Amino acid sequence: MAREIISISIGQAGNQVGGNFWRTVLKEHGLGNDGLYIGNDPQQIQRVGVYFSEVDHGEKIKYVPRSVQIDLEDGVLNRIQSGPLGGLFRPDTFISGTSGAGNNWAKGFYTEGAELIDPIQECLQKQAEACDALQGFQITHSLGGGTGAGLGSLLLSKIREEYPDRMLSTFSILPSPKVSETIVEPYNAMLSLHQLVENGDLTFCIDNEALYDITTRTLKIKSPEFEHLNSLVSQVMCGVSTSLRFPGQLNGDLRKLGLNLVPFPRLHFLMPSYAPFVAAGSESFLRTSVADLTTACAFVLKFHLLLIDMPPPSLFDRHNLLVACDPRHGRYLTAATIFRGNVSSREAQYTVLNLQQKNASQFVEWIPDNVSVSLCSVPPVGQARSATCLSNSTSIQEVFNRTLTQFSAMYKRRAYMHWYTGEGMDELEFAEAESNCRDLIAEYQQYQEATVEAEEVEEYEEEEVAE
Repeated sequence: MAREIISISIGQAGNQVGGNFWRTVLKEHGLGNDGLYIGNDPQQIQRVGVYFSEVDHGEKIKYVPRSVQIDLEDGVLNRIQSGPLGGLFRPDTFISGTSGAGNNWAKGFYTEGAELIDPIQECLQKQAEACDALQGFQITHSLGGGTGAGLGSLLLSKIREEYPDRMLSTFSILPSPKVSETIVEPYNAMLSLHQLVENGDLTFCIDNEALYDITTRTLKIKSPEFEHLNSLVSQVMCGVSTSLRFPGQLNGDLRKLGLNLVPFPRLHFLMPSYAPFVAAGSESFLRTSVADLTTACAFVLKFHLLLIDMPPPSLFDRHNLLVACDPRHGRYLTAATIFRGNVSSREAQYTVLNLQQKNASQFVEWIPDNVSVSLCSVPPVGQARSATCLSNSTSIQEVFNRTLTQFSAMYKRRAYMHWYTGEGMDELEFAEAESNCRDLIAEYQQYQEATVEAEEVEEYEEEEVAE
């Protein structure tokens, strides 16, 4: 039986990424843009119910996405409805306002967004009641704007109140140091992080700078557009859910991912990476054996970069991370690797263990066997094999530190504050968000420096001898 996920896209960035995600999912499940099955592999629709509901369409079955599209202005939603996927979604799942949030978090959370929250909750309730075994929610949004950040944070808290026992995962586009779209991004991001820390279960961090680097350096696209960036994100989004949507030897779902990846409830911010990213025209020259894909996880890839012009795909290498931070500046608490294609479970487990032993200093030693492996027999469209990695590394504090520095510089002088307090927001919320972020950074630093005491090692060895 499929364990259903409800997908929610919020704001301009969230809906653009969400649209690309649905196009990729349709291809993987052999569905046309109208939701009718056109594939020839029974595995494609065996568990299609994870993201789709079945509707009778004459003699055929139409698969309708279990999704909600939300924005405080109707421009992006109108483009989706008038585009190739317009007939795929249910019309009542498009919920929009008229005035927009104007990049103001307070408008999305307190005024304009609060007016839409009731119809949104009603739509979600209808979707949830139609599920047999609802697994959780998947939210796609940006933290830099007003709708994705403000309304996204409000909806996050409402879902947590209404469905406290369901998994709540978010694909959150974070502000990046070199690609900034609005001056108040640090305010919006800091206020959103404050909510994500408390209400989210899994947060997959993405930023535009890292995506630009991948498209220009690896994919050799000189002037990347948002369509290119969104396709990278959709590959990772599909990789995360692949073992739930298709049969495999070692399955994993959102709850299993959360159990393996989140050792402490507040430290649920994950850095995704993907291999292989392939430049157009280079597919026929790419090796994708199990050993190559797993070797792509190795930290020692920096030595290989000296030997060839195009860097090989590296799941743990910063060049393939979808968030702009350097994992060499931190330590890995946990990681999960998801292999797709014809992959032997024994070989995958062995090579991942070998990688971990060779790079033991990069992992905390007080969490044994902290790299989990999932296998799915169905490869992505156009590739023989692929791998997705989700890592929980203390180096993510670089991103929070960067945002905190920019936030503090403006907040100290109360710049732009009147736009937020004018919407009924209390200035104390800024101080609470800043304090919460400092505490989060301190927690990551604490566990980065934590070591195994000699007494613990002796006790462990004595227990082994006794057994």
